[in-house]
Amino acid sequence: MQIENAPILTIQHSDTTDAGQAVVASGVWQVHTLSRRGVLKGITRTLAALKHKDTLAWDLSNVERLDHIGAQMFWNAWGKKRPARLTLDPRQEELFGRIEKASAIQLARHRTSPLNWLIVLGAGILSFFEHMKGFLILVGQLVQDIGRFIRNPRTGPWREISANIYHSGFQALGITAMVGFLIGVVLSFLSAQQLRMFGGDIYLVNILGMSIIRELGPLLAAILVAGRSGSSITAQLGVMRVTEELDAMRVMGISHGYRLIMPKVLALAISMPLLVVWTDAMALIGGMVSAKIELGLSFRYFVQKLPDAVPVVNYTIGLLKGCVFGMLIALVSCHFGLRIKPNTESLGRGTTTAVVTAITVVILADAVFAIVFNDVGF
Repeated sequence: MQIENAPILTIQHSDTTDAGQAVVASGVWQVHTLSRRGVLKGITRTLAALKHKDTLAWDLSNVERLDHIGAQMFWNAWGKKRPARLTLDPRQEELFGRIEKASAIQLARHRTSPLNWLIVLGAGILSFFEHMKGFLILVGQLVQDIGRFIRNPRTGPWREISANIYHSGFQALGITAMVGFLIGVVLSFLSAQQLRMFGGDIYLVNILGMSIIRELGPLLAAILVAGRSGSSITAQLGVMRVTEELDAMRVMGISHGYRLIMPKVLALAISMPLLVVWTDAMALIGGMVSAKIELGLSFRYFVQKLPDAVPVVNYTIGLLKGCVFGMLIALVSCHFGLRIKPNTESLGRGTTTAVVTAITVVILADAVFAIVFNDVGF
């Protein structure tokens, strides 16, 4: 069925050569008619077939209405230049004139320097040292704020510390318990399969105890807290920057470090070791359940052998890791939170960068701990 006012292209033949062919356009060539179902696809296919025939005559005088969308379709079919034989309505001259002028504009070509990789590398190194400088300034300010807090604890931000312990510690118990339990189950199940081949079932307690208490427990808790609480800290400071709350605090003479940064650092330094203990316990319980099902080791045997398999110093190292990881996560999150610019794009980018950097710093710190305490706890 013919659509009313639909754009129509008619090819008229006067002889067998292209020179005798004429393309006559009629109808309404505007976006509301071109967007009708099936119209644009057919018109585009027809224009594509006529694109390389330079000897065609084009007659647009019968077009009722024409907008920039329709005119641009013709212009593209003509190879971005007027054909030799073209008939236009006087009202269409201005429209095609504007398109012709716009097509004549030559954009400056972007030239990439052959030393662009060196420029990018240098910018990255400068950015790294800039971040290091800001981070060291933040650490120095934190030390001063802690000294002020110790000298006059009554005026300290106790409510802020308590609130951050609740949000960063207590509310993270659920996710750390679930992940710790599942990691314990998986690690015990895979280790039991290998140990059964060599008849070393009893050494499952040693493997689980050392790996969870010394390494996996603190590392899992830190990664979860970095993704959960670290992003929250960065987003909170970033929103305060966007809403100009940080500027308002500065005007009122309230220190950002004393009221915002120090409570978060102290809260994570306190709650992270407790989360490490909680994650260790859940992971060991998961390992015991899997060992009971897979190897038939009783819970009582597991608990009795654990103190002999894992020296107490490993537990101390795990708690120390938790404290250090918590402080690093808080400092990195606050560092990127304070550097967020007052726009939503910077807020999203800064939060993502803070989480990735915090997790990377935690893994690097764990590697340092492994090197420093290489001969301790075995």
